Amino acid sequence: MLELSGWGDILRGIVMLYWLAGASLFYFSVKKSSTRIGKVVSGAIVFFIFGFFPLKWQIEHALAVRDHKARLARAEAIFNERCKTAGERIYRTVEGVEGLMLLKQDAVDPYDDEFDLGGVDSYIKIFLQGRDERGYLVEKVPATKSGYAYVDLLDPWDGKRYRYTADMNTPPELIGKTDEKRLVIKREPASGNAPRYGVAYDDITTPEERALWIAGNSLKVVDTLTNEVIAERVGYMIDKALGNDGGARQPWTFARKTPGWSCPHHATEQARTFVEKVLKIMEK
Repeated sequence: MLELSGWGDILRGIVMLYWLAGASLFYFSVKKSSTRIGKVVSGAIVFFIFGFFPLKWQIEHALAVRDHKARLARAEAIFNERCKTAGERIYRTVEGVEGLMLLKQDAVDPYDDEFDLGGVDSYIKIFLQGRDERGYLVEKVPATKSGYAYVDLLDPWDGKRYRYTADMNTPPELIGKTDEKRLVIKREPASGNAPRYGVAYDDITTPEERALWIAGNSLKVVDTLTNEVIAERVGYMIDKALGNDGGARQPWTFARKTPGWSCPHHATEQARTFVEKVLKIMEK
């Protein structure tokens, strides 16, 4: 645990200085005593003072390591079991999809950081962005491949459906300096029928799993006309340091980058990439 926090070498240096100070004091206290009894008593006092706290710390550390290993073993067992159900399941695909409906965003979840890090607006944006010649999502134009033309979402405050589209404009701070345009989300009340296909995001982590630093989610593509789930991706992630944040460590950020700590392996733009496999974007 200390190695993960970056404090291991510092602590070892402090312990070494502590024992050097204790040994020096023991030597001088014994040497300065004029009687044999005095040497024994003074030596015993120094030994007790300098030995008690390290012994206490070692016992507490040993217990903490034992508890950590037991929790980690439990966490890994649960994570490995959950990973048996993880992965992508595509039952059918749809061609020529113009827009989609975001049906549910139940909670923030570390496995799907597109929603976790930026909230609903950021999550909407990933479906509107185009892709460059390398296949990466971009906010600039022109893009080699367009994103979805619109995303609909029910506002939880007024219960109305709104349509979000990509409006390409020059950012106000860059007006007069460049002609480069960037993606800006435009929001208007939606009219007509809602999109037939929707995306539902759910945090499926149990309280026990979250306590053991396991996170998981389900991303479903739904045919709202038939209520049929036409595709689902289930993913899990674990922080095997069990949330250790020593040395400014960010547990979930570290976990996302560590091979074997997520199943399927965490990738950038993964929500959009999966949905796009199912709902093929209408070519313009």
